[in-house]
Amino acid sequence: MKFGIIRERKNPPDRRVVLSPKACQDVLKQFPEARIVVEPSDIRIFTDDQYREAGLEVSDDLSDCDVLLGVKEVPIDALIPGKKYFFFSHTIKKQPYNRKLLKAILAKNVELYDHEVITDQQGRRLVAFGRYAGLVGAYNGIRTYGLKHGLFQMPKAETLPDLKALIAELKNIDLPAMKIVLTGKGRVGNGAREILDAMGLESVSVADFLSKTYDHPVLCQIDVLDYNKRKDGQVLGETDFFKNPKEYASDFMRFARVSDLYIAGHFYGDGAPFIFTREDAKTPEFNISVVADISCDIDGPVASTLRASTIADPVYGYNAESEAETDYKEPGTIAVMAVDNLPCELPADASVGFGDMFLKYVIPAFFDNDSKGILERARMTSGGKLTERFSYLQDYVAADS
Repeated sequence: MKFGIIRERKNPPDRRVVLSPKACQDVLKQFPEARIVVEPSDIRIFTDDQYREAGLEVSDDLSDCDVLLGVKEVPIDALIPGKKYFFFSHTIKKQPYNRKLLKAILAKNVELYDHEVITDQQGRRLVAFGRYAGLVGAYNGIRTYGLKHGLFQMPKAETLPDLKALIAELKNIDLPAMKIVLTGKGRVGNGAREILDAMGLESVSVADFLSKTYDHPVLCQIDVLDYNKRKDGQVLGETDFFKNPKEYASDFMRFARVSDLYIAGHFYGDGAPFIFTREDAKTPEFNISVVADISCDIDGPVASTLRASTIADPVYGYNAESEAETDYKEPGTIAVMAVDNLPCELPADASVGFGDMFLKYVIPAFFDNDSKGILERARMTSGGKLTERFSYLQDYVAADS
């Protein structure tokens, strides 16, 4: 089995990679029958020489590789017909901007495996960059708070070498007495919590967060039933919320009244209530001045997220009265950090973490006849057609672009 690590070609450039030089060595050690070829890249976080020093072949020719491994979407003209590819295709939600890509994948008889749908038998994702989105998103949220209120200056995460450097920067600042609310307890939310814990912030209960005043910064990490409630007043548990989201209404305003910084690290499901609406943001009791929207659902559950921001220009302002974008430093404006590719700011750590998961869960499937169904569940296309699991995309690919 010959694996090829492809060069990332999407703009803006992405420096991450599925397997680091060390991860490649681990693959070859555990599976002696495997071979790995690395396509040259001048943007990858690990250099070509680092792969060569690890004993790997670096070559422009990947034509004899069985499986090609990438991170972001492969441009249509770079797709090699008939090959197996792993990358984030961003098509499973019928994203309009990638319809042409999925059409081309089918036309070129590419066998696509999407990282986003690599799951276990219970449907839980096995490989993801979510933790790193949370880590960088929380850092950026604190940085944005300093910029918004003129309290302190911090370097952009992308200019720092690794996670240790991010934490060191955070430990150098003194936050005022403030309240930080964090939604989500999955990979993203817990990644954000990891950064805030590393700062030494006190974590407090929901009851104390809502009722008490502090002379130092505090954090409250909340889950879906903390900021949603059934419309009929019943308390039926998380299973009911996920099964019947339309029976719920947001209860987030009780947090918005007392919070200064909101970090959004939740997963938002279809039919769930918006966390806060544009009307909520207009009310005088809405106290949040900075939103770090790691989840970044555009024009969705976090009303201030009008668009994704960029690593180059990560912060914009939301004027609640006009419901429009403005200068984030204007008084009364909510500063919004909504970068949608946060792990790119921590490419080395993110690549190492992702590679560890890929080696643990995916690589073995190529050598044990896919005994756990990992590959089968992640295969979106085969033989120029959508697989049964992804047949719901047929109308999407059939539609005019």
